[in-house]
Amino acid sequence: MISIIQAAGWPIWPLILCSILALAFIIERALKLKPGGVVPPLLLDEAIGVSRQGVPDAETVGQLEQHSALGRVLAAGLRAMNSNPQCTPEEMRAAMESAGRTVAHQLERYLPALATIASIAPLLGLLGTVIGMIEIFGSQAPTGTLSGGNPAQLAHGISTALYNTAFGLMVAIPSLIGWRYFRARVDGYVLALEVSAERFAHHLEPMCPGGARTARDQDRNMVRDAVREAAAREARGAGQ
Repeated sequence: MISIIQAAGWPIWPLILCSILALAFIIERALKLKPGGVVPPLLLDEAIGVSRQGVPDAETVGQLEQHSALGRVLAAGLRAMNSNPQCTPEEMRAAMESAGRTVAHQLERYLPALATIASIAPLLGLLGTVIGMIEIFGSQAPTGTLSGGNPAQLAHGISTALYNTAFGLMVAIPSLIGWRYFRARVDGYVLALEVSAERFAHHLEPMCPGGARTARDQDRNMVRDAVREAAAREARGAGQ
């Protein structure tokens, strides 16, 4: 392997750096995107059970927040209700949506970098090949014709230049596979988070202190609109 690196020349070093980074990103995402650390299967039911008799205390909410990515989203709704005595369902949902966007961004960490490596690795390999070919034909130029050079040396130079293309593909293909795999997994997690958050928000809405006030305001607005409409009809009837 060392002899191949030496034969490929300096253009292969950026590819080696890309391969190290890609491997690190893939390992890190494989460890962080385990289902138990993102969307535990029983956490939603446990959170609903704990909050069935009322909003739990701050300590319980803190434990839920530290549990997993789903726990952070669910805890955001409970924390909004604990911090605001007049929290409305809309405010509770807004807090959960904000936490969900933060969690989704964290789940996508390093994926853009992995996609970039998958895109530029073949180009770096092609660059190394072009540089190698330039050096080969440049070394043949003083003879006046290609036949005046050493055919074995020319063939060896071409094969050496192709090492860069081969290594670029060796870096790009696993990086692309890893990016597509983790991209699909993140999309699945985000969908699961949305469904769980919607179910939990529906469970918390009756317990929002501002929910009753909002309902009363809506009822008053409906009555006011009905009175105005009736008055408008009477005015139109009197005018006729």
